[in-house]
Amino acid sequence: MEHANSRYKNISALYRARGRRVEHDLLGEKEVPATAYYGIQTLRALENFDISGITLNFYPDFIKGLAKVKKAAAMANHDLGHIPDNIIGAICQACDEIGMGMLHNHFIVDMLQGGAGTSTNMNANEVIANRSLEILGHQRGEYKYCHPNNHINYSQSTNDAYPTAMKVALMDTNDKLLVEVHKLIAIIDDKSFEFSDILKMGRTQLQDAVPMTLGQSFNAYATSLRNEIKRLKTCSHSFLTVNMGGTAIGTGLNADPRYRERVVQHLCKVTGRDIVLADDLIEATHDTGSLVMYSSALKQLAVKLSKICNDLRLLSSGPRAGLNEINLPPMQPGSSIMPGKVNPVIPEVVNQIAFKVIGNDLTTTLGAEAGQLELNVMEPVMVESLFESVEILKRGMDILGSRCIAGITANEATCSDNVKNSIGIVTALNPHLGYEVCTALAKEALDDHRSVYDLVLEQQLLSKEQLDDVLAPENMVR
Repeated sequence: MEHANSRYKNISALYRARGRRVEHDLLGEKEVPATAYYGIQTLRALENFDISGITLNFYPDFIKGLAKVKKAAAMANHDLGHIPDNIIGAICQACDEIGMGMLHNHFIVDMLQGGAGTSTNMNANEVIANRSLEILGHQRGEYKYCHPNNHINYSQSTNDAYPTAMKVALMDTNDKLLVEVHKLIAIIDDKSFEFSDILKMGRTQLQDAVPMTLGQSFNAYATSLRNEIKRLKTCSHSFLTVNMGGTAIGTGLNADPRYRERVVQHLCKVTGRDIVLADDLIEATHDTGSLVMYSSALKQLAVKLSKICNDLRLLSSGPRAGLNEINLPPMQPGSSIMPGKVNPVIPEVVNQIAFKVIGNDLTTTLGAEAGQLELNVMEPVMVESLFESVEILKRGMDILGSRCIAGITANEATCSDNVKNSIGIVTALNPHLGYEVCTALAKEALDDHRSVYDLVLEQQLLSKEQLDDVLAPENMVR
């Protein structure tokens, strides 16, 4: 999201510096900056939805998804004779340029908007139409040669183009998310190997349990994240099913009956994905179950990342009055008043990212529940929530891996002392002495501040050779 706030110029400055053109719509006429690729409906949305300050250009993959859908639609309509030969090339070129990252500063509509995404759809239609006009040698706004609705939006409605673009974009951004998950797992795997021979106490309910290796702790984190890769892939797979050709409510009104199959074929080519048409376009137009499922997968990933960060903060607590079994790399001074204090700032920020993702999941769930009749008008807030979650998870995992986990070191002596002094090793004596005897040993060791080892020998419960064999920490780790 870097530089997002500088991606478009102040609109009033555009009016003053470069002049203006007049456009009209259902509600009347409006002056548009002469140099703008967007048009009158985008400006109306800008006035109506000055809400979050998070505009379409915060999420480039979403803009690219819109361009891919518009290109596939134009190609299908051209095949069927509805888009003239003289403008199809310009439309495709404009969509390709947007796909390469051009003109994104003209996608200025707020992500949160009424109208079920109509403002987003029209922002795309207007930018593509005006760039196409420019390619054709015409002036921006000369829509008689290439019109946002009559050509760019032909055979479409916001209600099929918008969700399809969102699904295409989410598949693309999910691929990038998976790259970050894999990178984080690789870093954790390295630590698992590095710490494979360091014994420490395992803990349950924050109480001493039984010994394990520090490497096993990190290996469990990696395994947990690997499971989320499967879940993310499974949940994003549902995005391959789209409702293109359903137009307003899924009946296909105003679209050539041949269009729906043709547009999906082109969409497969444009995206490189095996996209399929939904069996029931009416159901697919109002259903947002795939968003709920994917949001749930993002939430679960966030929960697991937050659990890992909680553990890292606990294990590194101290350095003198905490567990102090590991050291996190120092990132910044930790206090404006306490000299020498260094805080676990990277795990802390990833915890906060997790809280935001969990909140976004609730927003997505409520948005899905609020759908009424043949359309869910709450898709914009669901889409914004999902893209934000993916973006902050990507960034959070990157800094967690590179600026925290990669630099973790172990306090091996502390880990070893904790094992030797723990009451938890009495668990290993259960098969040899029985639960009642071991309970008494544990209580006596706690009350008298003695070691279990010394008490067993004093009470002649086992010989030294037997005890050393049973309590050898490495024999308790499998």
